Amino acid sequence: MEPAWVALSLSLKVALWATAVGGIVGIAIGWILAHTRFPGRDVVDSLLLLPMVLPPTVLGYYLLVLVGRRGTIGAWLESTFGIHLIFTWQGAVIAAAIVSFPFVCKSARAAFEEVDPRYEQAARVLGLGEAAVFFRITLPLAWRGILAGLLLAFTRALGEFGATLMIAGSIPGRTQTLSIAVYEAVQAGEDALANQLVAIISVTAVVILVAASRLAPARIGQRDLGRR
Repeated sequence: MEPAWVALSLSLKVALWATAVGGIVGIAIGWILAHTRFPGRDVVDSLLLLPMVLPPTVLGYYLLVLVGRRGTIGAWLESTFGIHLIFTWQGAVIAAAIVSFPFVCKSARAAFEEVDPRYEQAARVLGLGEAAVFFRITLPLAWRGILAGLLLAFTRALGEFGATLMIAGSIPGRTQTLSIAVYEAVQAGEDALANQLVAIISVTAVVILVAASRLAPARIGQRDLGRR
């Protein structure tokens, strides 16, 4: 059972970091899309959602082109800071963050769009700056939708396979996440280990999805009650 818990520990670490990175970027971009109008906004929105529809292996290939040792960003990181992302857990974080980012962005944008702008305007009239309006008015009113998106992003990052395998590989104890460990166990014919790994990730995913589903209806119910 020890390999299962090692893989779970690594998966949780990768998923938490990926959710944090994707969450910060997703919330920021979600707020921008909800509050600004500009030419090509729909095109930008579609491009940001691409990780939800592209095969993970395609995303992994793009990442290899960008952050590999011969890639534009990868070569710069290596020459400037001596940082290598390929076959590292940090590379797995980047892959998982990109794959799970749309869940946060989409949920955050919807949550921000549901905030009554009159509350924000009243806060500005009372002298609050834009940062204070965001943290004291907008964010508290939109937190349920954002949290639901973060939970979905965490679940997606926890189960990420294709892009992570291409970027980080499958090094036990270093880059072998839970989903990759399942694949390796099946390939090796270790059915007992595979069953344990599948049970762990399935239970974790169900718990998180139930929590996310409880948040979304509450947010919708409050909105409908306000309209009445």
